[in-house]
Amino acid sequence: MLLLDEPAAGLDSTESLWLGERLRGIRDSGITILMVEHDMGPVLSLCDRIHVLNFGELIASGSPREIRANQQVSQAYLGTSHVKVVA
Repeated sequence: MLLLDEPAAGLDSTESLWLGERLRGIRDSGITILMVEHDMGPVLSLCDRIHVLNFGELIASGSPREIRANQQVSQAYLGTSHVKVVA
């Protein structure tokens, strides 16, 4: 198991993509990765299962597809002006 805390911190988008490719190779070799990360790009492209915390409270768990569609996650990370309201 590989434990990572904010591995993309301080990286530009090119470096973040490079890191994602390296981590994908590690994951595909059979090693489990547990990652804490605020950059949703690598998280959504690399992780099979995601748990989202907001101020220490678990607000969502699921696949990348479920997390992308979760309004509570969008609100917490993008702000209310970006949330699509469904009537």
